Amino acid sequence: MINITVEDHSGNRRDLEVPTDVGLNLMEVLKAYEYDIQATCGGMGLCATCHIEVLRGAENLRQCNDNELDTLDTLPDADQNSRLACQIRPGDEMNGLEIRLKALQEA
Repeated sequence: MINITVEDHSGNRRDLEVPTDVGLNLMEVLKAYEYDIQATCGGMGLCATCHIEVLRGAENLRQCNDNELDTLDTLPDADQNSRLACQIRPGDEMNGLEIRLKALQEA
């Protein structure tokens, strides 16, 4: 298990215990913790509804692949700290990661 801190759209922060041995990506973990992530592409890295900003620990993440970079390039609010949660597999090296949810949710 690792600990990840998540900041939601309202600025509320929550510490999550995240398993590293069950094969879930970060988007699936966030959905399991009942964060409202649409995931309309099913985790293929195409819809950007799981857009996050990495606040701390980016150096411990695997580099973005071309598909993720292409999708992030379509977002007006993406920057060098942006990632797609569906493209991140939690591992022990990510303990202490801090993220902020960025994708806008439909009302």
